[in-house]
Amino acid sequence: MHRPGMHHDFSDAESYSATFDNPERDEWQKPALVVSLLEVEPGMTIVDIGAGTGYFEPHLAAAVGEQGTVLALDVEPNMITHLSERVAEAGLRQVEARLVPGDDPELAAGSVDRVLIVNTWHHIDDRASYSAKLLEALKPGGSLTVVDFTRESPFGPPVHHRLQAAEVIAEMEAGGLIATQIDEDLPNQFVVVGRR
Repeated sequence: MHRPGMHHDFSDAESYSATFDNPERDEWQKPALVVSLLEVEPGMTIVDIGAGTGYFEPHLAAAVGEQGTVLALDVEPNMITHLSERVAEAGLRQVEARLVPGDDPELAAGSVDRVLIVNTWHHIDDRASYSAKLLEALKPGGSLTVVDFTRESPFGPPVHHRLQAAEVIAEMEAGGLIATQIDEDLPNQFVVVGRR
């Protein structure tokens, strides 16, 4: 089913789990490296937009510690159900799964320290407007980190859906963020960070 802000049907969570949570993904996704780029401190609130089956949630929960919070957001109800069950089984009490519309993360102003969007930015329709909403949600010193597929990646969405880092920077800056591409060691992806 197509929803605003979604270009693909992700309703079959179990099927996607086989891909999204494949242990081989660690080799190219490098979740520990991605989380280190966020510069998380214990007790922070992190938002994972497009959380899907919850691949990043154990890593983010470990980074924020027992006193922190991870808000795992997705537009697909079946993904949220799957993710909720997964974090409950893993005992990740600091993770809260939330269903949100495709055009609004529904975050309170000044409520979050870090926002992570992995392999999802290209699915958002009005990215400049979305950036402005994320800017409003960030606490002072907060940041938005977007990780997405390069045009050259051997997998990912169709090439015509992929963005270049310069496009993501322009979209974030149109929403009021100060954005830069950062150096990283991801073989198939780029990383852009936007700050207040």
